[in-house]
This record gives sequence, C-alpha cells and structure tokens, in this order.
Amino acid sequence: MPSKTLPIGQEIMARADHLARWSDMPGGLTCAYLTPAHRATAKQLRQWMVEAGLRASVDALNNVVGRWSSDVPDAKTLIVGSHYDTVRDAGRYDGRLGILLPIAVAAQLKAEGRALPFHLEIIAFAEEEGVRFGTTYLGSSAVAGRFDPAALAAKDKDGITVAEALRDTGLPADEIPDAARRSEDLLGYLEIHIEQGPVLLNAGLPLGVVTAIAGAVRRKLTITGEAGHAGTVPMGYRRDAAAAAAEIVLAVEKICGSMPGLVGTVGQLAVPDGAVNVVPGRCELSLDIRAGDDTLRDEALADVEREIAAIAARRKVTIASVDLLRAPAVSCAPAMLKRIADAVVKAGVPVHSLPSGAGHDAVMFGGVTDVGMLFVRCGNGGISHNPREIMTADDAELAAQVFRDILLDYSA
Repeated sequence: MPSKTLPIGQEIMARADHLARWSDMPGGLTCAYLTPAHRATAKQLRQWMVEAGLRASVDALNNVVGRWSSDVPDAKTLIVGSHYDTVRDAGRYDGRLGILLPIAVAAQLKAEGRALPFHLEIIAFAEEEGVRFGTTYLGSSAVAGRFDPAALAAKDKDGITVAEALRDTGLPADEIPDAARRSEDLLGYLEIHIEQGPVLLNAGLPLGVVTAIAGAVRRKLTITGEAGHAGTVPMGYRRDAAAAAAEIVLAVEKICGSMPGLVGTVGQLAVPDGAVNVVPGRCELSLDIRAGDDTLRDEALADVEREIAAIAARRKVTIASVDLLRAPAVSCAPAMLKRIADAVVKAGVPVHSLPSGAGHDAVMFGGVTDVGMLFVRCGNGGISHNPREIMTADDAELAAQVFRDILLDYSA
C-alpha cells in the first residue's frame, strides 16, 4: 500500500502502481469491465475516497463516486472524473491519473480544514474503453443522462451480455437512470488526463490546456473488383480491389495531412480469402477522420469521398461505405479554459493550448455542462495504450497544484 507520507506527486504514482496489481492478464495490465480485476480496482478506489474524507458510493454501473458536500445552500456540483478500466496490455496512467490526482488533492484540502462553496464529486467511471463488450462511455453516459439501454444487450466473447454481467455482479440495472445528474445542478465537468501524444513532450512543457475534444467519423469500406489469375490477367485489364484500397490509404494520408488539427487513419485493411496467386476481388478497410472542428473534419471527409469515387471509376470497382460512428467535437467552455490557464500560469508554466485527438469521458458532458480538460505530459515519445506509457511524479505534482488552485479559484 502506498505510504501516506509521500509528496503528493509520488503518492499519485505509487497508487497507480498499486492499482496495476489487479489485472485480467499475467505480466501486464488489462482491466476490462466487471471482471474480478475491475471489481477489485473499484473497491480500492472507494477505500481511498473514504480515507480522503469523501462520502463514497458505487452506482448501478460500478462507477465509484466520492462526494464532498458543501454547506452552502443551493450549491452546485463540480464533477471531476475519468475512467479506471483499461485497454489490453495497457499503461498505468491513462484514465486513472484523473481519478487518483483529485482524490489526493481533496484529501490534502480536507486535512487543512478547507471548505468549498460547491459540491465536489470525484467520479471513477467504470467503463470508457469498450474492451470487453465493444461499448464505450458506459459509466460517463449514465452520469450525463445519455445512457443507451441498447448497450445492455452487448455481448462479450463468451456471449455474456452487459445486463447479465451486471446481474452476476449484484448491480441493479433498473437503477441506471438514477445515476444521471441534472444539468441545472452542475457547475461544470473537469478531466485531468495524460496527453497520449508527443506534443507537450516535444515542446518541453509539463501541462497543456485542452481547447476541444476531436469529433470523429468512422466508416467501414468494402471494395468489390474482380478476382482473377495473377499470371494470366494483364495489368491493364485488372479490377484489383487491393490496389484501389492502396490508393485510398494514400489519399487519406494526403488530404488529412494538409491541415493542422486534422488526422485521418486507415487502421484496418484486409483481403478476405486472398491468395498469393489471385488478383484481389474484394478488400475491406476502415476509415477514421478526426478534428477539433466539425466543419474542418466534414470538409476533409467530403474531399476523401470525392477521391474514393474517382478511384472507383478509374479502376472499375465498386466501393460501399457504412458509417460506424459519427461523434461531434466537444469544445471546452471559455470560462473553463481561462480558469485552467490562470492556474497553469500561477504554477509558473507557459500556457500551451491544444486539441485532444482522443475521445474522453468529457465527451459525454458536452452540452450538459461546461467542460474543461488539463493534459499532463507523457514520456517515451508520448506513447499511450501501451505498457511503455510513462509520466513523472514531478509532473503529477505540478498538475495537482494546478487542480488545487482551480478549486480554490472557484471558491474565491
């Protein structure tokens, strides 16, 4: 168990190490929704919340909620949170930093006898990554009042549904709507997260102020050409589905590399039933385009669509497209941006503003309440979702100081 005498940055790091003991896999960290490792992690987080002087509870989705109630009449609630589930073979700080850091700061403020003129809720969201059931944002969507009951029917690889997993864990699925917070009761939502990228590292800065969380469009493309003998079909007569796919990959790279803040990725590429001596007649690929501005993203998507149509016509193939996801960008509230930036400056750090290309639980609170995010520098080239994900105790300490000053600024 981490020592209570450690400086706050070291305490956060030690607790992240402690949580990594519970894993679904040997020799690494995987913590999927409602597995034994997941339930043990929730139990530990709840204990730390209690030790910090918070009133801790677990809701119907296994979100762990630590509440510091204010004595001020009609006080609103500031939610600070992130997720404690992980991807497969994960790092130790993605999501979990945004839980452990506010718990440590709340404990520090309570030990000093401070009082807040607002309610503070530190929420450890139970599921954001979607590893077990292919779902995302289960925990935060419920708190934001956006839970989709259809998610209860999602199945894991063993055919167990979310509803069955909740029942087997003793969690009351019929009480999920009770987790929703009312917009009029909220002061805002703040998330502290590792950057999961190299921008701050390359800039030599420990902290960044997030301006927006990128909106994304994801699609599955199926290219149908004509299979043929690799030795007897002349090059000019081919309707090669894989060659068309290759052109699409390069087109996405060119179009999405032309504007700052825009990214495009083909992360999956397959030739079903392909053979070394057969011209590919079918190819499947994914498309993921993101930007912090929906207009920029949609203009890029339109350019990609025009290029895909031209490729299909030129190569005499057909290309079918199915939308998998369309998520709008979430802009951080100007008041939140200023509050976070002021605290960063107070900590002696230059303000570096940047968008988040990754999705976060904060997405669920866009349009529900003011949203703000603070990024903390990653090491190892900014790698995340990987065992080589690292950060430093000094950066955690600095981020804790900034979070503390944000709370005290609200109080002032």
